This record gives sequence, C-alpha cells and structure tokens, in this order.
Amino acid sequence: MTLHYVIPLVFPPSSFFTIPMLTEITKEEVISRLRNAGISPSGPRIAVFHFLCNNHIHPTVDTIFHALSPENPTLSRTTVYNTLKLLLAKKLIQSVKIEDTEVRFDGNPAFHAHFKCRQCDCIIDLFDVPCPAIPQSEDFQIELPQVNFYGICRNCQQKLKA
Repeated sequence: MTLHYVIPLVFPPSSFFTIPMLTEITKEEVISRLRNAGISPSGPRIAVFHFLCNNHIHPTVDTIFHALSPENPTLSRTTVYNTLKLLLAKKLIQSVKIEDTEVRFDGNPAFHAHFKCRQCDCIIDLFDVPCPAIPQSEDFQIELPQVNFYGICRNCQQKLKA
C-alpha cells in the first residue's frame, strides 16, 4: 500500500516517509478548471481553489480563511464557505468528514481513503485503498463513499518508542 502523507503545517523528517512529488497547479489551470465546470473565475474563487489544489493539508474553512486573508483583505469567511459549497456542488473538491467537530476539504475529488493520527491530528491520503463495493438500491443513490482510518502515524509511533 502506498501512503501519501499530508501533515498540517509541519512535516516530520523525511526519513519517516516519502512525500510524493506533487506538481503545482497554476492559477491558469485553476481558471480553466473553474470555467470548464461552468463557474465564473472570480478572485476569491481562484484563490480558494488554488489553495486547495496546492496545499494538501485537508484544511477547514478557518484554515483557508486565515491562509488567504493576508493577501486578500476583503475576503470573508462567508465567501470562503460559499466558494467551497460551489466547488463541492460542481464536484471539483470533496469534503472530508473525519472529525466530529469540523469538516475539512480536499482538492482531490477522486476516491481515496484518509487516515487520521489520534496523537498529532495529521490527516494522510491513502490512494491505494480500493473503493468499496457500492450497494445498489432503489431507496438511495450513493454519490461518493468515504473511507477513514484512525490510529497512530509512523512519526508518532517513533516518538512513543523513544
């Protein structure tokens, strides 16, 4: 299983794991994706979507707002929230419900599982977990399954052994 680690704000030493080389998505590509989804590429929409595509930290609304507001002083939490709601509706991003108290957002809308460390609260993308069989029923229509795992990450395991 290939693990792709995404750690909020601080990355542990590279000897603990390999972080895949990620190609940065340009603002031009962000604008193109927005237009292709039928979304008018306003400044706040470009900023929020660009942040999500290039910062694989599974941020909350507040994290996005605090990261973008220094360069976008007129940006409000409401604008961030409404932009995320629009991006979700157009399936350009996905919400990650891995905590009881917060919703996080992922710039990668394709199916992949998530792992949350109970020690350091990092969220790690797991791309090699197969999508579960989706039951068919006339009573409901499944749009996107979410698979979450919880435990202790390798970095925290190493700290606990020391």
